[in-house]
Amino acid sequence: MRWVWPAVFFGFWTFVGLAFAGQLYLTQIKVGLPVSWSFALKRSLGDWYTFALLSVPAILLARRFPLGSAPFRLLLTLHLVACVVFSLVWTLLRAALAVWLTATPFSETFRYALVATLVVNVLVYWVIVVATHAVGFYRESQSRERRELELERRLTEARLQALQMQLNPHFLFNALHGISTLMYRDVDAADRMLIRLSELLRAALDRSGEHSVPLRDELAFLDRYLDIEQIRFGDHLAVRREIDPATLNTPVPSLILQPLVENAIKHGIEPQVRAGIITLRARPAGPDRLHLEVEDNGTGLDPDLPPEPGIGLTNCRSRLEQLYGGAATLELLPGSDRGLRVVLEIPSASTAIASGSGEHSREGRDRLFPGPLGEIR
Repeated sequence: MRWVWPAVFFGFWTFVGLAFAGQLYLTQIKVGLPVSWSFALKRSLGDWYTFALLSVPAILLARRFPLGSAPFRLLLTLHLVACVVFSLVWTLLRAALAVWLTATPFSETFRYALVATLVVNVLVYWVIVVATHAVGFYRESQSRERRELELERRLTEARLQALQMQLNPHFLFNALHGISTLMYRDVDAADRMLIRLSELLRAALDRSGEHSVPLRDELAFLDRYLDIEQIRFGDHLAVRREIDPATLNTPVPSLILQPLVENAIKHGIEPQVRAGIITLRARPAGPDRLHLEVEDNGTGLDPDLPPEPGIGLTNCRSRLEQLYGGAATLELLPGSDRGLRVVLEIPSASTAIASGSGEHSREGRDRLFPGPLGEIR
């Protein structure tokens, strides 16, 4: 919209001219020498429209030679010369305009304008120069901030991509290890598991580069993974779902549940003799919040063993921090049946990537690593 700034420019100088016209009109009445509103308007608008005309080269000069573009003494000399030229040209134009409006002799009008308005002309010139520099500094600050935000966004994207690339080989290694183990017990089951794994990897590749997906899609991907695990464990593994239908379209981080379920199976259910149960829960948690749980009935937390951070949970924490900063939480709590309950709460209204730096990020780390429980597995 090219006309916006010219309209603002014209409106500003018109407003100043009208303000001075009103002041001239009222002042002349107060001193007993009233003038007509038409005279006051012509006089003031003539003055300030002349300033508006001359402000264009002054603005261009200030933009061409901003502070720091040359030695300060050179810039000061340049603007002092420009200020003198600005004042003389304004006086000439104003005198010519007065001759046209009032038929006053040019020499008389020029001498009067030169003496009476010199200080004002100088002041107006420097106000224009200072205002131009201020606007330039503001625009540069805004541009710098946008560049920093863009660089920060790209860095966050790169970190998320690296985390996802770390997660995929970790999952693949564990799945292949399970298949190699199953080969000695049930070849047909291992074959079915390979087929399911190829389908799962194809789905994972289709998601490449996506940092968030609807919960519905995340659960569908998780079902494929659980199909593989149930081939391994048979009746030894059962899955329960307590999913609020209202949450199915809520965006969640891609592949956020699979490593938690994998962690529960590997560290909680696999070492025990009794049948394992994985419970998945999803429900709204207040305005614009989503509550997710992965609970197992496995061995739970062992208070006598030192915490051993693993790739799965560490990766999840890092991704939550990159995506949401301090707006997401991840907690490890005792399960209802001896096992472990992993509880996530994330924003549900927006999946905009957070900065992941500064005070906001430090707050996120405090919430994502609440204490000793946050380091287990």
